[in-house]
Amino acid sequence: MTKKRLELTWYNKDLALIPTNDGRYGYSWVHPTDPRYCEVRPLVMDDFVEGKQSPKEDKYVYSERADLTPQTDNLLIHGESGDVLEALTRVPELADKYVGRVKLIYIDPPFNTAQTFASYEDNLEHSVWLTMMRDRLLHMKKLLSEDGSIWIHLDYAENHRMRLLLDEVFGTQNFMAEVIWQKADSPQSGSTRFSTDQDVILVYRRSDRFVPNRLPRPDSLNARFSNPDNDPEGDWCMADPCAPDAPNNQPMVYAIQHPMTGELMYPSSGRCWSLAPQTMFEEMSKWADYTLVDINDREQRAKVSGVALEKAAESVPAMMLAEPIESSAQKVRALIDSGDTLPKLIFTKNGKGRIMKKSRIPENGLVPRTLWLNNEVSHSRGAKKEIGTLFPDTTAFSTPKPERLMERVLQIASNPGDIVLDVFAGSGTTAAVAQKMGRRWVTCELLESTFTTFTRPRLEKVVRGEDLGGITCTKGERLADENSEIPENLSVEKAQEFVSTLKKFLAEHPELKQSKDIKDLKQYAKTKPGKEVINWRGGGGFRIAHLAPACYTYDSDLERVMLTEDAYGETLRVSVVANLGFYELHPDDDYVFDGKRGRTLLKVHEGIATCKLVDSLVSHLEEEEQLYLATTAVEDGVREYLRKAKRGSRIVIIPDNLFQTVHVEGE
Repeated sequence: MTKKRLELTWYNKDLALIPTNDGRYGYSWVHPTDPRYCEVRPLVMDDFVEGKQSPKEDKYVYSERADLTPQTDNLLIHGESGDVLEALTRVPELADKYVGRVKLIYIDPPFNTAQTFASYEDNLEHSVWLTMMRDRLLHMKKLLSEDGSIWIHLDYAENHRMRLLLDEVFGTQNFMAEVIWQKADSPQSGSTRFSTDQDVILVYRRSDRFVPNRLPRPDSLNARFSNPDNDPEGDWCMADPCAPDAPNNQPMVYAIQHPMTGELMYPSSGRCWSLAPQTMFEEMSKWADYTLVDINDREQRAKVSGVALEKAAESVPAMMLAEPIESSAQKVRALIDSGDTLPKLIFTKNGKGRIMKKSRIPENGLVPRTLWLNNEVSHSRGAKKEIGTLFPDTTAFSTPKPERLMERVLQIASNPGDIVLDVFAGSGTTAAVAQKMGRRWVTCELLESTFTTFTRPRLEKVVRGEDLGGITCTKGERLADENSEIPENLSVEKAQEFVSTLKKFLAEHPELKQSKDIKDLKQYAKTKPGKEVINWRGGGGFRIAHLAPACYTYDSDLERVMLTEDAYGETLRVSVVANLGFYELHPDDDYVFDGKRGRTLLKVHEGIATCKLVDSLVSHLEEEEQLYLATTAVEDGVREYLRKAKRGSRIVIIPDNLFQTVHVEGE
C-alpha cells in the first residue's frame, strides 16, 4: 500500500515563476522547462574587500571569540535569490564548494503581509509566494549538509502555509522547533485588534545527523551555586532528588526514614528517586546506620506512583534506620556542625527538612528553548537602533533583525568555520554576525538600493573593524565594589537589584536617606561595572559578485529559444559553459577550449562551424578525449564529419539545443 501524506495544494503549483525586471519581487508564471526559468546565470566576480584585525588593548577584556581567525572565504552577491541558488547548485565550480556543505541556512523572506515598504513590496498572491518559496527551498535543501538545518523567519501571515510546505520539502520527521521571538518591547497601543508581539522562526533539519549546540550559561544562573562545605568537587546547589515516570520505575519508589525526625519520605507524586538504590543506600549511610526492610507499604507506593494497587510492585524494601532516632539525630547534627564535606544527599532546614541532592554546575550548557524574550536577544527597536548607528544619515531599513537574535541562531546551529547562507540579505545582519563569530558566509540581495545603501557598506564596516555595535562588544560582568561586604551566598546581580530597589524606596521616603543604617546597607551591597568585553576586532574579507546577464528568452509565438541582446562574446561563452555543466577553462590561461567535464572538452563558437574548425580543435585533443562543440550555426555534413574524426564527440546549436522547452497556452 502506498504511503499517503498530507500536501498543500495551490493554484499553478505545477508551474514555475520568473522574476520581472522591475526589481521589486514581481513574478510571472511559466512552464518549468522555460529557459528563462532553467537558465543558469553564472556569477561575475567584481571585487574583494579585506579588513585588518586590530591589536588588543589593556583597557579591555577580550572573549575567546575575539581570537578566532577572521574568515576571508565569504561571498556577497547582488542578484535575485532564485538565480543565485541556481548558480550555487549548478555551476560546477560553485556546486563543488557549496552543495551539501552549508551547515546553516537562515532566511528572512518577504512576510507577504500585504504591505509596501520603502525598500521592497511585500504583497504577493499566496500561490505566487508559495511557488517562489518552494523553488528556493528545493535548491537550499541541496546545499544543506547532512548535519545542517534551515531556519525560516516569518510572522502570522504565511507561517501556517510555510509549515506545510517545509513538511513537503524536508519531511515531517525533520521538523525541529517553532521558535517564538518577542520582537516588541512595548504594546502597540494604536492597534484595533491585538498587539502583535512576536515573530516565528521555523526550524527544520536536513537529516537526523543534526544536533543543536547548547547555549552558554549566563553568569546569573551560576550565582545560586556555592561551596559552603568545601566540597572537593566544587560549587553546588540543592536540587530535587526525584525523576519522572514512576509507573515504569517501581523499584525506585520506596520509603526512606528521615535520620533526624524519623518520618518516612517518599518521592514526589508520580516520580521516583533519581539515584540508583545502591547509591541512595550508600549516601544515606553516611548520615546514619540504615538497613533494608519490607514495611508492607504497597498501597502507599501505588499512590505515589499513580497506579492501581494491583499494578504496584509487591515488595520493594524501605531504607530504615538501624539505630535509635536519638543516635542518628546526634550523628546528623555532629556532621553538619563539623564543617566537613556533606554527602551527596542533604536536608533542608538545617538538617530537619526534606531530602535534596547536590547538583553541580552543568558543563555542557543550556538546552535551547523555543521562547526567546527580547531581554535576551533584543527586539525590533534595538535592531533599528543598530542600523541607525551604522548609517546615521540614512532612513533605517524597515525590518532589520538584531545581532543578538542572529547570534543565538548561529550558536545553536553552527560552529566556527562552518558555512552560513542567507539569500534574503536585506541589511546584512546574518553575514555581519557570521563574520563576527568566525563563520564563513554566502548572502545575496536583489534590490540595488538596499545592496549599495546597507548590505555592502555594513559588511565593509564589519571587516574593517568600524562596526562597534551589535555583538561586537558586551558589557563586562558586574563586580562587587572594593569596600562592599556582599554575603557569599548573594550574587552581585542580586546585590545590584537590592540597591536599585532601595533607591526607589528612598525616593518615596527621602527622610530615610540620612539614616546611618541605610547608608551602611547601600555600601555593603555596592557594585561596579566590569571592563567591557570585546568579541570582534575586525579582519577577514569577502568577494563581491553579481549575476551575469540573462542570455536566453523564449518566444511563445515561434515556440523557440532566442538569444538576448547581451548574449555575445565573453558573456555568451561563460553562459554556455555553465548551462552545459562544464568546468570553465579560462582563455587567459592559453586554453584552446572553454570548458572541461571528465574527458570531454567544450568549445563555444560564435559563427558557423566548419570542417576546418573541427580539424583544428580535434588536433588539440588527446587520444582518449572527446569534443563538445557549441556553435550558433553549422554547415551541412559537419556533424557527421566530427563523429568520424573523433568518436563520441558532438555538436549542439546555440541556443536551440541548450534547453528542452514545452509551450503552454496562456503563459
